Order: sequence, then C-alpha cells, then structure tokens
Amino acid sequence: MSEHEVLISAAKQARENAHAPYSNFRVGAALRAKSGRIFGGCNVENATYGLTLCAERVAIFKAISEGERGFEAIAVVTDSETLTPPCGACRQLIWEFCGDVAVILASLKGKSEVLPMRELFPKPFDASNL
Repeated sequence: MSEHEVLISAAKQARENAHAPYSNFRVGAALRAKSGRIFGGCNVENATYGLTLCAERVAIFKAISEGERGFEAIAVVTDSETLTPPCGACRQLIWEFCGDVAVILASLKGKSEVLPMRELFPKPFDASNL
C-alpha cells in the first residue's frame, strides 16, 4: 500500500466517527507528520453551524496538541460524487501549520487526486505578511 493509500485509509476510518446530524455530510481527514505519525480527524457539527469544526482542522489541532510540528501530507475523504477540497478556513490552517504539503482528495467511490497546497491556496496570508 502506498503512503497516499495509507493516508486515505486513515481518513476513511476517521470519517466513521463524524458527527454530522444536520448536514449528513461526513468528512474524514488524516494528517501525516514528518515523524511518520498519522492523526485522524472528522467533522463535528453543532446546531449553530458556526461552532462546527471541519475534519482537517480537527486532525491539525490533534497533531499540534500532541507536540507534532512539521507535516508531509493530508488526505480528505467524503462520500460525494465530486472530490471535496478543504474550505477556506481549513486552507488557511493547512498552509500555516503544514505549508505546501500534498493534499489528497478522495471519495468512498475510489476517486482520488493529489494537489500541492499552493494550487489550492495560491495567495496565502501568513507570517510573511506581518
């Protein structure tokens, strides 16, 4: 199994824990640290939606909270017909904490695509702007 396939598998597993009673749009993410550790995350919805956390942010926050710094790739898995890229807030956090990593978009139907973060977020705001 390739490194990307391992990450997709971990994201699928994380997706199983999604709490999405309002949208029924379950998302899983898996982030691979340079240490080799993989951190999964799922979306966790709230009735107000504004307090909802996306799977990508959950995975990043778990990794950071456990002391990891430096990441290689993130996979995002949904059950939609079209591959689902990270939202704007997630793109900002992926860029800030992970940089120009590989973003693996995948579906439960077996579709996948790998994009460098710079293509998903071409003009990021980061510490260089401060």
